[in-house]
Amino acid sequence: MKLSGADIIVKTLIEQGCDVVFGYPGGQILDVYDSLYRFSGEIRHILSAHEQGAAHAADGYARATGRVGVVIATSGPGATNLVTGIATAYLDSVPMVAITGNVMTSQIGYDSFQEIDITGITLPITKHNYFVGSVEELADTIREAFQLAMSGRPGPVLIDVPKDIQKALCEYTPQEAVCPLEKRTAKDVRIQAAADCINASKRPFIYFGGGVIASDARQEMLELAETIDAPMGCSMMGLSVVPTNHPRFLGMQGMHGHYASSTAMHNADCIIALGVRFNDRVIGDKEKFAVNANIIHIDIDGSELSKTVMEAHSLRGDLKLTLQKLLPFVEEKNRSDWQADIERFKQEGALYADSRQGVTPKNVLSLLNGYLQDNTPIVTDVGQHQMWAAQYLRFKNSRRFISSGGLGTMGFGIGAAIGAAVATGEKTVLVTGDGSFAMTLQELATAVSCRLPLVILIMNNGVLGMVRQWQTLFFDKRYSNSVLDKKTDNVALIRAFGAEGEKVSDLEALQKALDNAFRAEGPYLIDCAISQDEFVLPMLPPGGTVDDIIVKAGDEA
Repeated sequence: MKLSGADIIVKTLIEQGCDVVFGYPGGQILDVYDSLYRFSGEIRHILSAHEQGAAHAADGYARATGRVGVVIATSGPGATNLVTGIATAYLDSVPMVAITGNVMTSQIGYDSFQEIDITGITLPITKHNYFVGSVEELADTIREAFQLAMSGRPGPVLIDVPKDIQKALCEYTPQEAVCPLEKRTAKDVRIQAAADCINASKRPFIYFGGGVIASDARQEMLELAETIDAPMGCSMMGLSVVPTNHPRFLGMQGMHGHYASSTAMHNADCIIALGVRFNDRVIGDKEKFAVNANIIHIDIDGSELSKTVMEAHSLRGDLKLTLQKLLPFVEEKNRSDWQADIERFKQEGALYADSRQGVTPKNVLSLLNGYLQDNTPIVTDVGQHQMWAAQYLRFKNSRRFISSGGLGTMGFGIGAAIGAAVATGEKTVLVTGDGSFAMTLQELATAVSCRLPLVILIMNNGVLGMVRQWQTLFFDKRYSNSVLDKKTDNVALIRAFGAEGEKVSDLEALQKALDNAFRAEGPYLIDCAISQDEFVLPMLPPGGTVDDIIVKAGDEA
């Protein structure tokens, strides 16, 4: 049957199992939106307030489900408004397909109204992108984009479709949904060498990241940890892979990681890195990082191997398949001396735990923990609140901590929370700060219009908290432009959008507000006042080591 290019786009999305798309209409994508209207019984469209919010929603949908998130925008500013969302997905390896309209092919290159070279702009932040030059290649381009987005190391793909291609007619033949490209394991000789290194170690440490989620390698990793009697720590992207209360899990690693996790990694003689990067927030001083450890790194992306640190054994391959081949070669051992050290690190960390009363970040989030179900998606923005959430919130199931890691995108939260709520149908919690929330608060319109079950907890300290913390520690308390001093009444704001909320300043009021929020059917906002002088601790100073760790305010001196 012959269909227009616009119909082919929508029918191919449906063919690929896409049940919802996020976006915002405009002149050069109207044909696609007309098709979405006619096929609305087969595919749902969520209208955002801004294209950036739509991109973050597609991202949140993908992170919560593991499926490809889809975002649609028009040409020019519509397309460029997607850039931050695409870059966020790229840095965190999130499968996404972005479809943009463009001016007619005959107008390309003439600076036509709302013409922009979006493929050129997004080339560094996509796995691949396409400019569709003929309607005959449109369906296969979409199929290839879906396959590429979810194959290997997942990531975003962009398809730019001129208006005349959307209007042109072409024969369309439905096909089965594509599958990811064949997964490959690391070479046997490298697997054997890595196993020998693990078997010879006395203090192994497993450091894992989001690649464990992408590869569904949780069970294999846990089996490895049990076999070799090793503790585990993770990057922020690895949170929720294993239950927070797992006896071998020491918590998040890195600049604001848990004391025991960072200390154990520093003292290990063998670091087994699984689906994770060694970025600057993890290694600190490159010359002093893991000087006494052999590093074994397994990752599907060969470009990450020995990229920032020299590794004794680099294994390129799918994590799940590679671990399955590694496990038979690993000897079962009881490393009691190492476990005694781990217990000591835990006890040392406990000495630095925040035991203050009142509305502290720990107490606020500990109270929130009591309302979370095993499957509750937790979404954060970026800043101090993000690190506190990573440190104090408790997770049971994978894909339930959704946060911007690599790019650190303030304003990510509410869009991603919308995507997670749409994807799961679960009560979804957004933990945000007053600085991040102000960047994209227009998406409240989307959340309220869709009556999404969102609990929005603003940890409101009136400042850009992480910036202020750095200014306190490293800039002699010169608080240049980090005091927000905004007069915005967030409760009045959400009421203007059509939902409810309340301000709180003590734990008793917070508990009552949480009761109300978790009973509400639609969005509910809690504006919780905290001190502007709260720190995220522990903290490894930039370029420092575990020896420089700051565990309490005043240590910087």
